[in-house]
Amino acid sequence: MSRGEHHRIHAHDRLQRNRLRIAQEAARLMSEHGIRDFHHAKLKAAERLGIVETQALPRNLEIEQALREHQRLFLADSQPQLLRQRREAAVEAMRFLAAFEPRLVGAVLEGTADAHSAVCLHVFSDDPEAVGLYLRDHGVPIETQARRLRNTRDEQPEYPVLLFAADELPFDLTVLPRDALRQAPLDRTDDRPMRRATLAQVEMLLDEESDGILRQRLGATLR
Repeated sequence: MSRGEHHRIHAHDRLQRNRLRIAQEAARLMSEHGIRDFHHAKLKAAERLGIVETQALPRNLEIEQALREHQRLFLADSQPQLLRQRREAAVEAMRFLAAFEPRLVGAVLEGTADAHSAVCLHVFSDDPEAVGLYLRDHGVPIETQARRLRNTRDEQPEYPVLLFAADELPFDLTVLPRDALRQAPLDRTDDRPMRRATLAQVEMLLDEESDGILRQRLGATLR
């Protein structure tokens, strides 16, 4: 092997190690400090580690994988309960918001929700004010913001966001027009259409979790 080839392989290995280190540190920051933005988490992780090569920045999907591993290793006792609590709260909220055809999105659907995670829903109305009025009419105090979502790589329209708390859990509602039911915005992790779940699908997730917990308990008693 030539010296140049050896140099190239060594540089590639170092780059891959640094990508993994940044992904793991970004996952830790997201888990421990509640950072929700992948890009911010990876930049902060690279800064903390003193890694300046932009090529070493991991993809969002790599950070999500590292976050799942971090939760499996360090939060195995608490994270599943926090996730289930938020999925149960999502079911209640989706029933309450049934007129707006809600869809569960984000960490609560993907299974990476933790103590910092809001229950994120997409709700649909051609009148952007209708959801806020409905909540206020039912005595729910809300905070309003705005968010850009990518419908295509080049198109990033802004949508209203409604924030509120119920039973000490944060909720985050993005209000989209009804024709957005046909095509989900692009996911920030892989640029594919965002995964969204109906009420029936979330209820099914909870049933599957309950079955899994029951099987674990039965298995433990039979050992």
